[in-house]
Amino acid sequence: MMTALCIIGSGMISAVGLSAPAGCAAIRCAIDNFQETRFIDRAGEWIIGASVPLEQPWRGRTKLIKMASRAIAEALQSVPGVDPEKIPLLLGVAEAERPGRLNGLDRELLRDIETELGRRFHPDSNIIPRGRVSAAVALLDARRLIHQGGHCHVLVAGVDSLLCGPTLAAFEQRERLLTSENSNGFIPGEGAAAVVLAAPVSDETPQLTCIGLGFGLEPATVQSLDLPLRAEGLTQAVRAALGEAGCGLEQMDYRLADISGEQYYFKEASLALSRSLRVRKEFFHLWHPADCIGEVGAAIGPVMLAVALAASRKGYGEGPNVFCHLGNDAGERAAALLSYRTVRAA
Repeated sequence: MMTALCIIGSGMISAVGLSAPAGCAAIRCAIDNFQETRFIDRAGEWIIGASVPLEQPWRGRTKLIKMASRAIAEALQSVPGVDPEKIPLLLGVAEAERPGRLNGLDRELLRDIETELGRRFHPDSNIIPRGRVSAAVALLDARRLIHQGGHCHVLVAGVDSLLCGPTLAAFEQRERLLTSENSNGFIPGEGAAAVVLAAPVSDETPQLTCIGLGFGLEPATVQSLDLPLRAEGLTQAVRAALGEAGCGLEQMDYRLADISGEQYYFKEASLALSRSLRVRKEFFHLWHPADCIGEVGAAIGPVMLAVALAASRKGYGEGPNVFCHLGNDAGERAAALLSYRTVRAA
């Protein structure tokens, strides 16, 4: 397929591991690192979170830069012979409207990461402020950069932290944070991840290939009180991805999602599945790494790709075909179909 992309390397830093192998192993074993944070909920109890344990107590922008730089450096090291100056970096960050979002993410974060790493990326690099769907938008952009722009490699990364006072206060007020008074909420986390993408090459070795991408818009968002949830946006995204890949959802072996604990997103995933799956499957397990690393916002997309890559290469996935889906609070939805297979010469 002319528009296919291969995921050939990864890097990750999260609450359960400071590298992709460590983090993916912990997620595979369902290990979490949830602990009391320095933040208190309205009942006076400590808020539980998933923080990244770095060697110094960095916070705010500095911690975002440190986390992103480490994940990106690890991803680059996993693919020998790549020249960062020839690689565009597509970096996902929090949406502009996210409560408590740090200033300067859109203009300065890329330069700060380059300074931290001591290297420059290709001028086609860009920030994608779309929260949890950033990675899917980046995959779409990477496809254009590789198949039309002539790039050999593209780096897709994401970095985010919800462990910020104004952010936690806003989500607690909206009753979306898991606290001593609210069981229908998420555990806030932070982290970064990055993957290196390339065009498929004809080889006897299987490659993790993105064979389909789809997007949709959900009118009944998590904040909507007056519209019934029918999973229209996610269903639209799934159907578009399936159409691009030329397959049925029943051909996928397991699911990877950005779901982080809220009933709304579990219900949406279930509704979209019932509207898209035309052949009964006895098992169609749902993997959600946020169970281990918390709600990590824009970092979750690259985390999911890194988990899929590790599961495929090490053989503990439930099959070669992975159905991934993502959605942000604004209602943007995305679906990506991955397949671990040998690419035949055209």
